[in-house]
Amino acid sequence: MKLQERIEILVKVGEYISEKGTSALKTQWQTAKNNAFMKNPWFTPENINKAANAIAENFLERNKLNEWNNHCHFNEPTQTKKIGIVMAGNIPMVGFHDMLCVFISGHRASCKLSSKDDILIKDIVQRMIEWNPAVNDYIQFAERLNGCDAYIATGSDNSARYFTYYFGKHPSIIRKNRTSVAVLTGKESPTELEALSDDIMTYFGLGCRNVTQIYVPKNYDFLPLLEAIKKYDFCFHHSKYRNNYDYQLAIYIMNNMYYMTNDVVVLIEKDQPFSPIGTLHYTYYDNETEVYPSLKNNPSIQAIVGSKGIPFGQTQTPTLTDYADGVDVMEFLKNL
Repeated sequence: MKLQERIEILVKVGEYISEKGTSALKTQWQTAKNNAFMKNPWFTPENINKAANAIAENFLERNKLNEWNNHCHFNEPTQTKKIGIVMAGNIPMVGFHDMLCVFISGHRASCKLSSKDDILIKDIVQRMIEWNPAVNDYIQFAERLNGCDAYIATGSDNSARYFTYYFGKHPSIIRKNRTSVAVLTGKESPTELEALSDDIMTYFGLGCRNVTQIYVPKNYDFLPLLEAIKKYDFCFHHSKYRNNYDYQLAIYIMNNMYYMTNDVVVLIEKDQPFSPIGTLHYTYYDNETEVYPSLKNNPSIQAIVGSKGIPFGQTQTPTLTDYADGVDVMEFLKNL
């Protein structure tokens, strides 16, 4: 397949997952979404639609793919390589961007899907093969990634040690746990706080781009933020989220810890970016200008939201060049 053929296929994928195709295609995608939700209750229809629309709008529009091409200067590889991709499964289709990068580069992807997210991407690839059987030479699925020339693996800090052991002898990108934070001044408007609530609560806070810790000035008034987050009160009726929320709240009460809650999320003062599901950590600062440099040098931080970082409400809409961990996957693939 030539580059433009691959781009055309990807444009069709965008139309498919945003349900702009025929009624038969809409039915197929709806079935895949229902099956994914039945297997993994975290993948609610709303969250799948949110992820699908973000992929379609930010990754798969023709003009954006062409702009990406102009920026990266894709060239057909003189020798195609087999790229093993280990995908995470914390939010719907989180591994799609890695597969997209390998496919658009002209190399061959061998994907090991997470058991939590092994329906949606398979369905997408099946549609791609139906539209052009040559896709089968570019994207395949495997339980064991043997004999690959390079690897892209995403997982926890613990699994990263195994990835390094097994894949470290080959060119590889190995990603560990990451999370995101926000720096507030206390002057945020209600609209900005509502957008921040999206950064915190989208996908139940399970993504590496979800804000799990906020930095606030002394004497910060938390009430407007707690009020803004109430737009996600439906999470409280989701059994898995509610179980996590209740468990963490019980621990805080039993340990006589000071907490704040709006029956959606619990706020705890803790200087730790990773917070449990249902909890948001907060840390006080003395000088806002001193916060950003330390955060930018923290390898655990994926995104920083605030006046000097990513705009409020934009963490879950990465662009094609917003590579995870800041590692340029296309440059990695071009240099193989």
